[in-house]
Amino acid sequence: QVQLVESGGGLVQAGGSLRLSCAASGRTLGWYIMGWFRQAPGQEREFVAAISWSGSATYYADSVKGRFTISRDNAKNTVYLQMNSLKPEDTGHYYCASGPGLSWPPPASDRPWNYWGQGTQVTVSS
Repeated sequence: QVQLVESGGGLVQAGGSLRLSCAASGRTLGWYIMGWFRQAPGQEREFVAAISWSGSATYYADSVKGRFTISRDNAKNTVYLQMNSLKPEDTGHYYCASGPGLSWPPPASDRPWNYWGQGTQVTVSS
């Protein structure tokens, strides 16, 4: 079984930055695609970004492209999401996800992703 634990969320003003981390345990995720999703109150969970197992390929939702950067350190079994130029509409609960058998480009739907963390809250004030 895989456990994912997110950290780094918080309250930030619009235009600010946050860096989220997702630490994995239970199994090495070096061969898995890793991703980030978010969910705002009253809305469905939406895809944010993903990174290939080697880190050589990344994929972003249009809404965060150019502002967010996903990266990973397989030696530490950790994936990161650097969020810059934050906007109030970026507010939500951010989840780390992964799973075996995902293809590239990764699915934007959350259903094929098997492993999920509990999430970390990001609130951007205007």
